[in-house]
Amino acid sequence: MKKLNLPLSEQEILSLQSGDGVLLSGVIYTARDAAHKRILEDLDAGRTLPFPLTGSVIYYVGPTPAKPGEAIGSAGPTSSYRMDRQAMVLLELGARISIGKGDRSPEFKEKLKECRGLYLAAIGGAGALISQSIKSCELIAYPDLGPEAVHRLVVEDFPVIVAYDAWGGDIFESGRSRYRKG
Repeated sequence: MKKLNLPLSEQEILSLQSGDGVLLSGVIYTARDAAHKRILEDLDAGRTLPFPLTGSVIYYVGPTPAKPGEAIGSAGPTSSYRMDRQAMVLLELGARISIGKGDRSPEFKEKLKECRGLYLAAIGGAGALISQSIKSCELIAYPDLGPEAVHRLVVEDFPVIVAYDAWGGDIFESGRSRYRKG
């Protein structure tokens, strides 16, 4: 596992390959379907965005409420393909890394290569375990969206796997290829 501090430099992004295990420490932002829609509406209206897009890491999660003494409740990833269309716009505007689960569209993968970004996979079904890596959680935008509101998370050793790298490497495709050959 590679331990990396956020934000990642372009050199760090380009050094990672699909299949690499990574432990992230630093700031990430949460945004799911409704938050992506609202972010694009804010962009179209010329309003200030809830967080800086340049170099940002966006985690597709709708965390559950925190129990007393905890920073956050369960925080497992949601399926990422639903955000592909909006995520491509955010990539063009400087977002570089998204975290979720599952495969993405061919168009998203091409945009990721073009913008030199990463798609990282978090372990689905392990939300309680993942939440242990989240040291603080602050609601920063769209509270009316409930669990889909945007939060600023400070993470330490947040476990992910590079699913798509900036060069077009795809852990899902390589895994399927190995299975077909097996």
